[in-house]
Amino acid sequence: MKKNVLIIGAGGVAQVVAHKCAQANDVLGDLHIASRTLSKCEAILASVEEKGSMKAPGLFKAHAVDAMDTGAVAQLIRHTGAEIVINVGSSFVNMTVLEACLDTGAAYLDTAIHEDPAKICETPPWYGNYEWRRRERCAEKGVTAILGVGFDPGVVNAYARLAADDYLDTVTSIDIVDINAGSHGRWFSTNFDPEINFREFTGTVYSWQKGAWQENSMFEVGQEFDLPVVGKQKAYLTGHDEVHSLSANYPDADVRFWMGFGDHYINVFTVLKNLGLLSEKPVVTAEGLEVIPLKVVKAVLPDPSSLAPDYKGKTCIGDFVRGTKDGAPAEVFVYNVADHEEAYAETGAQGISYTAGVPPVAAAVLIARGEWDVARMVNVEELDPKPFLRLLGEMGLPTRVRDAAGDRAI
Repeated sequence: MKKNVLIIGAGGVAQVVAHKCAQANDVLGDLHIASRTLSKCEAILASVEEKGSMKAPGLFKAHAVDAMDTGAVAQLIRHTGAEIVINVGSSFVNMTVLEACLDTGAAYLDTAIHEDPAKICETPPWYGNYEWRRRERCAEKGVTAILGVGFDPGVVNAYARLAADDYLDTVTSIDIVDINAGSHGRWFSTNFDPEINFREFTGTVYSWQKGAWQENSMFEVGQEFDLPVVGKQKAYLTGHDEVHSLSANYPDADVRFWMGFGDHYINVFTVLKNLGLLSEKPVVTAEGLEVIPLKVVKAVLPDPSSLAPDYKGKTCIGDFVRGTKDGAPAEVFVYNVADHEEAYAETGAQGISYTAGVPPVAAAVLIARGEWDVARMVNVEELDPKPFLRLLGEMGLPTRVRDAAGDRAI
């Protein structure tokens, strides 16, 4: 059984991870958090102390590390004695952190597919371009690597597996819907790293339909969903991480991801894109300064973690899974509703960070207990979803199911 956790990253999601690890330190052991900026890690530790999140007396220490340096990360893993690494830094560092885990034998968890800073929206299969190339090495070394174990990707993958296992005999489609019906009061902001956020939406939208990849442009395909608590919401077909693993594990089903956007976001995004301000390519100013427009936009927008104190409202994220049951057409909606104000009261973070940060800690607890310590690389839908979803409910993200029999907690 593994213990001692190293958290990589110091943003809003890392803050939630830190609080939740502290609440489970009786199982997880010594805790460490590291990023390039030591002061950000120390601020998170101060928040943990202020809210009294540590369940048992124990170590929680901050470190500085360049997560793009595999050797430095491996050295820190050895120095801390960490046997579980939760990577919630930028998705640009996935490969260097994963390599450090392969070097040291530590279990690896992340919440998003790796991205190459020089490329936007690579062609499918995204996992096949980076993470899955290391599958054999993980198996050879007995390293547990659980990919994309945030909420989406992550929990929604477990929802798909639960629906397929318990509610349907066959699966013909999986539609993941992500709605944030909250408001933060700023004129414009993204809910997580603006650079990563915008990069998701400037390229081709890929979905898996009729056994092949379907290509669309962003905001080309939209539809209204009538959802629990948040009501009727417009969402748009969007390329997203979980489509790539679910399409491999459920190749006979159509797999689509839908995200809610308001008209204001779409207008601002469209202007920025049309002006070239979302480009990752460097440009030279009249003064001879080389800048990357996307990084400039990121620099002038609010830090997503700063939104938390003013955020109000709820999120609803879930899977509409369709297929057959006992020979008849059937549909089930597996979902969670989270509250921004409740997330802030508990962890000092907003609801988007909360939904992304709780699941990797639940996965870490399952690894520590030996239930998910599988000694190989997997996506979440390849694991038994029930202990994961049960633990998530205990940790603040309960699952509900709506089908022909009604709407109920599980």
